[in-house]
Amino acid sequence: MLNGFKSIFLIALLYLSPNALAGATQWMDFKLEHGHIKVPVIVGGVKAHAILDTGANVNAINGQFVRHHNLDLNKGSSIYVKGVFDTEKRKTYKNVPINLFGTDIELDDMVDFQLGPSDDAILLGSSFFSLFIVQIDYPNNKMRLLTRDTFDLKKLKNIEMHNQKGTGLPIVKVNFNKNDSAWLLLDTGNTGGIMVERSYANKLEWLESYQTETGLVIGVNKIKGTESFRIDSLKFGPYTLENVLVTVPAEGERSNLESRYEVSTGSRLRGRRVRGLLGYDILRHFVLTIDYKTGSAHISLPEE
Repeated sequence: MLNGFKSIFLIALLYLSPNALAGATQWMDFKLEHGHIKVPVIVGGVKAHAILDTGANVNAINGQFVRHHNLDLNKGSSIYVKGVFDTEKRKTYKNVPINLFGTDIELDDMVDFQLGPSDDAILLGSSFFSLFIVQIDYPNNKMRLLTRDTFDLKKLKNIEMHNQKGTGLPIVKVNFNKNDSAWLLLDTGNTGGIMVERSYANKLEWLESYQTETGLVIGVNKIKGTESFRIDSLKFGPYTLENVLVTVPAEGERSNLESRYEVSTGSRLRGRRVRGLLGYDILRHFVLTIDYKTGSAHISLPEE
């Protein structure tokens, strides 16, 4: 949570550029590494990177980063966090001082995760994305933030998208091979393409129809086996992609593909059945504009 700094943070961000018009920041470059969107951040006085992840309803801090820099952070209570494959108890930190886009804020309920290299300090999820309309130009590695009075994305959306009941995370409807449709979590933190439940792939007879390859995927808590194959086509918004990579958990592996990096509530909430995740290998072709608050999204090809 942004701990009361939402309005100050937004005003400061919009003040970044003298050319900002109608509540939009200037375009800001980001680092794209193995499909992850990374932006500069200072955490506890240490320069590092933040990963922006639409598929997480928590904010997280890299435990390796904390230990490597001997940061003395205020500990919060422990919580249970549900990842792709299992649920584990994790400690949290509160009042974590960060500087993002030149603005000083404090973040509470930062969950201790292993986020990879120690210079990847934090992961920002839904509480960051819910503040603005966020526009991500994947092919040109740049992004900007807009206030909701800039334009009405609800009227301009060209993707069937809703907020998942219970988590509030963005889910989108796609079509597979022209005839089959499913709801997937729109997940900028998923460095692959499409990942679906094995039971869903079996239902559509994909595992019988396509040649598969075995592999591994790293979840928030565990490393698990997978199988991958390519389907004929995927329709995402107004665009159709061909020869699309799909990954499923290996036989016998349990999965929680309806959400990632979620605080576990211990209950099942009724809503649209989410069959898996849609990630970088699909999004990399497009300019993605997303508004968490209204559950709206638009994709387009980048300008030349």
